[in-house]
Amino acid sequence: MARRRFHTMLCAAALLLAAAGGCVNEENVLPEQQRNIESFLTGTHQPRLISEQEAGESSVPAEFYTAFGSSVFRYIRHYYDAERATRPEVEPGDEVELVFWAYLFQNRAITSQTMPLLTNDVTLREALMNTGVNTTYWSFEPLKARVGDRTLIRGVELTLPGCRERDTVEVYMAYDMAYGDAPLGTVPAESAVAFFYTIDSVRKTNE
Repeated sequence: MARRRFHTMLCAAALLLAAAGGCVNEENVLPEQQRNIESFLTGTHQPRLISEQEAGESSVPAEFYTAFGSSVFRYIRHYYDAERATRPEVEPGDEVELVFWAYLFQNRAITSQTMPLLTNDVTLREALMNTGVNTTYWSFEPLKARVGDRTLIRGVELTLPGCRERDTVEVYMAYDMAYGDAPLGTVPAESAVAFFYTIDSVRKTNE
């Protein structure tokens, strides 16, 4: 049921994605997206981030991103909160509930004023409707998924293990780890995506 609701919401958001930009038929689009995302994270992202390796070599805590291959980059807000280690950690097979916000990534910061292309954040329902978005077929319930069952797009699925309950996470991904190089309905091909999520709950399946 959760998978069908998410698919319906994705289709409802397709028109918005199509309006945001078209397909770029250049051979270098993938490496360009990869470079742009990393450049953004280390340049204009607030806070400015360094790689996880650099953070591990630093003598003081530093905000960092984790790279999953060349196309997916994760930033966990408030990573250094003192009580974070006491929360359940996400592992493959666990069941999670997420509130999420999906955006087309356009090499610039996403702020509180940026309307998402797709979300289940109920506090934004009225604001989205005021912009003319038809949310009739959107579900504003938490998105439920089992980590590893491929319900979510690949870039999101990769980044869940290692997160913890109540983490707020920013994921930036090139098109090969998002919706691919062919249109999905009217979703533009080769679209870089920013997918933010908060983990409301983690249910350990081995308990």
